[in-house]
Amino acid sequence: MPILPEKSTLQQVQNYVRALENERGFADQTVIHKCLLLGEEVGELFKAVRKEQKLSIDQNSSFGLVSEELADILIYLCAIANRCGVDLEQAFRDKEAINKTRVWTIPDARKTGAVYEQEL
Repeated sequence: MPILPEKSTLQQVQNYVRALENERGFADQTVIHKCLLLGEEVGELFKAVRKEQKLSIDQNSSFGLVSEELADILIYLCAIANRCGVDLEQAFRDKEAINKTRVWTIPDARKTGAVYEQEL
């Protein structure tokens, strides 16, 4: 069984997910399969947030805690990245380099819920 170090980098988490998928027999699942599963987990996260925020939820729904659903989402993101040959840590750094060149305009989110970005 693979072991994830206590203080892991994102690359170590991604490698851990790869090893777990091999061990558990999920390595042959397609990227489309993983994307669909990710979508389901995002829905479960939304339900968990609704419950945590004391909003109405379907009592027949199946979902865990917000922390559990976020962990599931991270696992699926790593699995998708592995299938696409993407180093998530580097992709994050590259995207942040782009984001640092943008000017972000945040309107009153209570009214619109929107965030806009503008290229410099």
